[in-house]
Amino acid sequence: MNFVTFNPFRTIGIPGIKYVKPEHMFEDREKIDHADVCLFPENWQVNALVHGMKKTIFPSIQSIQLGHNKIEVTRALWSVCKEHVPYTQILGRSEESIKKVLTDFSFPFVAKEIRSSMGKGVFLIESEEAFREYAENNSTFYVQEYLKIDRDLRVCFVGDEVIASYWRINDHNSFHNNVAQGGRISYENIPQEAIDLVCQTARSLGIDHAGFDLVYANDQFYFLEFNTLFGNQGFQALGVSVEQKIYQYLQEKSKESSR
Repeated sequence: MNFVTFNPFRTIGIPGIKYVKPEHMFEDREKIDHADVCLFPENWQVNALVHGMKKTIFPSIQSIQLGHNKIEVTRALWSVCKEHVPYTQILGRSEESIKKVLTDFSFPFVAKEIRSSMGKGVFLIESEEAFREYAENNSTFYVQEYLKIDRDLRVCFVGDEVIASYWRINDHNSFHNNVAQGGRISYENIPQEAIDLVCQTARSLGIDHAGFDLVYANDQFYFLEFNTLFGNQGFQALGVSVEQKIYQYLQEKSKESSR
């Protein structure tokens, strides 16, 4: 198979691969035309690649476009498993929206920037003053109920399977559990219920490359979000090569399509 990658750091070791800078996709059209699959395009490239150039891409168009920001993620999850999403409001900035949030949510609650990762852009709101400060800096409000937890579960889904899962545990009474924010990784006691929920949800949405973040509260699992470009810190102790999993999946897909 011939591959083009737009992100060489996520495709190291995959054979038969050529690199094209995203901004050069139209100048390097010949490489793209000869590729069986184009890997890791940026969101702005997807429509031209899929609809114009008729190329197969990985991750899937659903993975990239639904995972583009927290609003798209949440609406996608609402469509297939709303009962597994914490109570959330998405509102445009206005005084009316501010009053609605302050009426509908009790303190503390969570407010997020719609494009953020590694625990950045996520705020625990404990007063009206804090929320108004958030409102001044965000044209779209993403507000969510606060679930009191000391850990979250990262489940990595690649191709058609879960390839890794681990707890990110907060030992410091901090609001964030992310590894980038000091969270500790544990591979013990991973609930099969969570694995099954991720598999069902990813397949329902057509997602083939994402890290799903879940928490356990009120006797059930909730999705916080999923990230198409997830970190690899949790793979180090497992000896899992994401690149090889991708390559094996694409090879199998190619065999299926040629039968």
